[in-house]
Amino acid sequence: MISATQHLENYLDRYSEFEKLAAGRNLPWLRKLREDAFARFCEVGFPTTHDEDWRFTNVSPISQMRFRLARNGSRNISPEQVNQWRKASTLQLVFVNGGFSPALSAISGLPDGVKVSSVRQEIERDPGAMEAHLGRYLNIRRDPFSALNSAFAEDGAYVKILKGTVLREAIYLLFISAPGDAPLMSSPRNLIVVEEEAEASFVEDYVSLGEGVGFSNAVTELVAGDNAVISHYMIEREHRNGFNVSTLRIQQGRSANVASHSVLLGGALVRNNVHPVLAGEGGECLINGLFVANGRQHHDNYMLVEHARPHCGSRQFYNGILDGNAHGVFHGRIIVHKDAQKTDAKQTNRNLLLSDDAQIDTKPQLEIYADDVKCTHGATIGQIEENALFYLRSRGIDEISARRLLLLAFANECLDRMQPEPVRAWVEGLIHEHLFHDASTPWQAKNDSREEGASNWGEIG
Repeated sequence: MISATQHLENYLDRYSEFEKLAAGRNLPWLRKLREDAFARFCEVGFPTTHDEDWRFTNVSPISQMRFRLARNGSRNISPEQVNQWRKASTLQLVFVNGGFSPALSAISGLPDGVKVSSVRQEIERDPGAMEAHLGRYLNIRRDPFSALNSAFAEDGAYVKILKGTVLREAIYLLFISAPGDAPLMSSPRNLIVVEEEAEASFVEDYVSLGEGVGFSNAVTELVAGDNAVISHYMIEREHRNGFNVSTLRIQQGRSANVASHSVLLGGALVRNNVHPVLAGEGGECLINGLFVANGRQHHDNYMLVEHARPHCGSRQFYNGILDGNAHGVFHGRIIVHKDAQKTDAKQTNRNLLLSDDAQIDTKPQLEIYADDVKCTHGATIGQIEENALFYLRSRGIDEISARRLLLLAFANECLDRMQPEPVRAWVEGLIHEHLFHDASTPWQAKNDSREEGASNWGEIG
């Protein structure tokens, strides 16, 4: 067992190596950002189940692992290996172990008003523009993983949509975890700035190449200007040996409309943080998600919505499907600040447990400091409805197909909240393929996969 002091010393060694070679190491503001973040991480260490925001998730499989920093990970990756995830899109940025790979990316014919590059490139090319936003919104004191990301922040996607620009094609950000001989940690840091009255869609897709142990600790800061309209998709489908902690921090201006869609399918231990701040009057925010876990997977969803100004609305809808010995968590927290009168907020979490050993912890939470608001929350936990299953089988549908239809109907609640665009069709295909495999797996095979999952967890924990 590695002590807390030992694994902090390991990160101190990694940080000492990193700061000597990091991009922008001579920029005082960026050096201070990293130093303050690392000092905060050393002060508090990794969260434990004694921390209220982490009471249902034990991160010891991450904290006890001696990770190395992933650098120059794209050297041994060929375009053919990336083709399995490549989209039919002219706007796709590819990152391998957190580092931008121009050779694997596809950026051609950018429309007017759209700037796409990497954070590392922008730090070297236009550090003043980066200083205006990078690290300005993320609260490193609230979350140790955000502090750890900021300490090692060097590369990721940088996107800027200029005022009034309407981008019809989604921008795809593909993050490939390519573990080596030793466990590797990457820290993607994305900055997306959408100016006033602009419209755009973004997809973050996290995948794995190979079966090695990797830890992706990603942060995206998304700035939505006044009257901007944004759709953001986060897809996590890494290998069952992978760890993923992602944080989406949204800063919304006046009358901005932002939709966040999360789909968690892979990983051993996954933590999905979504933190919008409605900082302008009249803003609207949708937080929509689906998590599907089996074996010994652990999916934790932490939603923190802050209503800071009046006449804003937010909606949270999360559905979970859990099988085997999987563990799901939904912690939805809404904070209505004193000045946020006329707030309209709703929070709903629905869960299906497909086995007696699956577990869900759900915690809707409201903190209201204004006196003229409308806020509701609710959560349900159940199993596949036997009457519905019997009805479908009485119509000549076999049990596997009937289960699949019911699972798809439950998952489609998430899909129905997405805009009818190509991204939705692609996400629908991913979910249907995943659920088809799940519903078609014989019971004995599921038991075998549980035992395999238990073995893998022991090795990496």
